[in-house]
Amino acid sequence: MKPGRLLILFSIILLACSSGKQAYERGDYYGAVMKAVQRLRQNPDHSKSLETLKNAYPLAVEYFETEANNQIASNSAFKWKNAIQSYDQVNNLYEAVRQCPGCKKAVPNPKNHYAEIGPLKEKAADESYNAGIEALMKGERNEAKKAYFNFSDAQAFVPGYKDVVEYLDKAMFEATLKVIIEQIPVPARYNLSGGFFQDKVEEFLHNNYTQQSFIKFYTPEEAKVAQLPYADQIIRIQFDDFSVGNTLMKEKEETVSRDSVKVGETKVNGKMVPVYNTVKAKLTTYRKELSSNGLLSMIVVDAKTNGVLTHRKFPGEYVWVSQWARFNGDERALSDEQLRICRQKELQPPGPQDLFLEFTKPIYNQLIPSVRNFYQSY
Repeated sequence: MKPGRLLILFSIILLACSSGKQAYERGDYYGAVMKAVQRLRQNPDHSKSLETLKNAYPLAVEYFETEANNQIASNSAFKWKNAIQSYDQVNNLYEAVRQCPGCKKAVPNPKNHYAEIGPLKEKAADESYNAGIEALMKGERNEAKKAYFNFSDAQAFVPGYKDVVEYLDKAMFEATLKVIIEQIPVPARYNLSGGFFQDKVEEFLHNNYTQQSFIKFYTPEEAKVAQLPYADQIIRIQFDDFSVGNTLMKEKEETVSRDSVKVGETKVNGKMVPVYNTVKAKLTTYRKELSSNGLLSMIVVDAKTNGVLTHRKFPGEYVWVSQWARFNGDERALSDEQLRICRQKELQPPGPQDLFLEFTKPIYNQLIPSVRNFYQSY
């Protein structure tokens, strides 16, 4: 098929989709209305969209009204909440059409159910509140999560309903996994501080686990200030062993040469011609390495039973390098890289604390994904 015809065909398909016709044919009347409205906002005279809207709108309203009536007549645990949700869908359609001038041609009098929702909110708040109480009474963390969401619904329907605010706090506390992060000790013989590493770990845990994650991490000090009555888990992170600043000195001596280098000129038959020869130099290269490495252990234990839930180890290594060289002889025998190294001087090595921080970086990059993966199931 020629590119021009393919483009026309694609445009026809796109217009059909954006008009909502396909959604209408699938029985998705709500989606058909919304797509038609979107199209008519761009082009108020789009005939296919006007036709789709005219046909789909009454069917969509009828569907949600029937759903609401069925819920009200049922014995469903959340019938008032479900009825409100159905009426909300009708109201969404109403607002979409009302804010689309071109839609008035197909739907001159859109329908809403704002008046019906008002009286239902008190009943919806009551059923959600009672469901929250029932779930919270079971004394299980997952049930406390359900209770929190039910109390949130009650608060949304009727702000301040009964003592729902107090129960929201109680449900959140019971639903939240409370984890103590123990301090990260560093062997005293090194006279180093693990504070920066620990600060990074704590920053991640505090910033990436919000209230809605139902997991909260405390340092021992934070738990004391919060008067935390109990903890669910304890994370123990410690360095099993590490070494800092192990020095390795390497020296390499070699003779380098380069052929066909112009070394002068000579007269041949009355004319000066260049003279080429092999040039040599004695090159001594020095390489100083300071290696630091360690092994971090992470253990998560059940705070009530002290049983080990997971135990992982993470290695880390950092090698600081200083390289320089000197030569005797003709520098033209050296490559550009060899010349560059010869211009370098021996660097002053970083201090032990800096070396410690460097080798903990790859450890941190292993530790954080492991913590994230472990708490995904909570």
